[in-house]
Amino acid sequence: MEIRRFGVGHRRPDGPSGSTGVSGQVIHSDGRGTVSELAFGRHASIEPHSSPHPTWFVVIEGGGLVGVGGERARVAAGEAVLWPPGIAHAAWTELSEMRAIVVELAGADDAVLRGLLEGRARELVQGGSADVGRGASATVERGDGELVAAPPSDYDPAEGEPV
Repeated sequence: MEIRRFGVGHRRPDGPSGSTGVSGQVIHSDGRGTVSELAFGRHASIEPHSSPHPTWFVVIEGGGLVGVGGERARVAAGEAVLWPPGIAHAAWTELSEMRAIVVELAGADDAVLRGLLEGRARELVQGGSADVGRGASATVERGDGELVAAPPSDYDPAEGEPV
């Protein structure tokens, strides 16, 4: 198990390039992307910039404003904004503070999976990707499984998850 610490006491005080009043901490970075935490003070900002990768700006505390292209919107905890690749985006606060997790994705586009993710049915094929588009079909056997046992009759939800 690997645990990464972030938040108060772990952030760089200067924040990302082009920012004012923002501190941050990279939580993880590799060829698949980067995950960071950003903390905006009052009247803080990340100046408009663009990235070649899609990026999710996930507000986890407080609120502020974001801009994407020519659009502006208020955001608050529990909301996520997609910053598309190649389009200028920014974030800032006025009278409040804001914390966000920023997830910058890298690598191949998931266009092949979009139909599955949107719930569209696809034909099953044998042999994997080499047979895709050849019209090969496969018979799928019903899987075996069972439901987990029900919670004990004396289970009290106020006590948390049953063990």
